[in-house]
Amino acid sequence: MVAIVDSGSTKSDWVILDDFKKVFLKTETIGFNPNFINKELIVPEIEKNTSLASVKNSIRRIYFYGSGCGVQENCDTIVEELSKVFADAEITVREDLMAAAYAAYQGKPAIVCIMGTGSNSCYFDGENLKIKLPSLGFLMGDEGSGSAIGKQLVRRYFMQRLPEDLHQEFQEIYHLTIDDALKNMYHTTRPNAYLADFNKFVVERKNHPYLRNMVLEEMKTFFDYQVLPYEESKEAEINFIGSIAYYYEDILRSAAAELNLNVGHVVQKPIESLVNYHIKYIL
Repeated sequence: MVAIVDSGSTKSDWVILDDFKKVFLKTETIGFNPNFINKELIVPEIEKNTSLASVKNSIRRIYFYGSGCGVQENCDTIVEELSKVFADAEITVREDLMAAAYAAYQGKPAIVCIMGTGSNSCYFDGENLKIKLPSLGFLMGDEGSGSAIGKQLVRRYFMQRLPEDLHQEFQEIYHLTIDDALKNMYHTTRPNAYLADFNKFVVERKNHPYLRNMVLEEMKTFFDYQVLPYEESKEAEINFIGSIAYYYEDILRSAAAELNLNVGHVVQKPIESLVNYHIKYIL
């Protein structure tokens, strides 16, 4: 059996293929971004998934694509921990941008962007992945991401920048104190996912002029930092992977139009396309 895993900071999608390259099972675990999760939690999180536990001894190959895995040390951590569960498997770990490139590939070169809890970009010509810009994480980067939009919302709430109607609704829903916010941002293992959770409030009100403009500006910042530096940006199609791109697709396309950029496909969950790419080109 072969396991294909797409792991973000919030959750991981797992697909297990049988020996005939047919889908045997699909399941989810939490995200295993080594920059945030304690590596000692990885094995228990996998083992408590009964579906994975039932096939762990039958898996011979794992293709793991994860956020935070653009650094070799983090790749080594994932290999080490997965090996404790899947003892007989050969394990390949690559960064999440490679999964996004595979999933978004439509037979022609394109700029591929991740826009979920975090954000990133690359250029993929079908064979080679070009990453021109570093991923700086949610403290200095991740423009346009769920954590960036959540950060904007929380900051504007505490600094009393939200219109009165939004301020009151936010207060009534979350009852958020500064102490609670700081605790979750500085003393938990997944602060970026914590901030991204506030997108539920924004998505449900994304047509509110204030929030729509806030998201629009964040999307334009993403294009400015993550797309325009690529010399291919004016001609190439720009494809997006991730829930934030999916939920704000209309605003994303508006931001691109203002900058004369061509947004192509927007895919919420790349796992099915990623599996199809492996069946067609890798396995």
